[in-house]
Amino acid sequence: MTETSFLVEVTILVLAIFLGFEVISKVPTLLHTPLMSGTNAIHGIVIVGAILIAGRAGADTLTRVVGFFAVVLGTANVVGGFVVTDRMLEMFKRKPGSERSE
Repeated sequence: MTETSFLVEVTILVLAIFLGFEVISKVPTLLHTPLMSGTNAIHGIVIVGAILIAGRAGADTLTRVVGFFAVVLGTANVVGGFVVTDRMLEMFKRKPGSERSE
């Protein structure tokens, strides 16, 4: 990795952090949980990338270990997103016997 490409990658990372913070800070509190649960579920692409890295032919042990942990943590993130979404949707279900009589 050359010094120029490293500097470009760090610049993109810093800009992404600032942009992400600004976007999330503008989201109303009421919509924060649905937004986070949805984005956690969408992050399944992280698992795909981690599987590709972990299963790469000729990879050394460190790469395989880091790839394994990436798969585990990515899976936990996606499952957590679905759990939060399920709990959130449970709040909007009608309970039996709570029908209005008009």
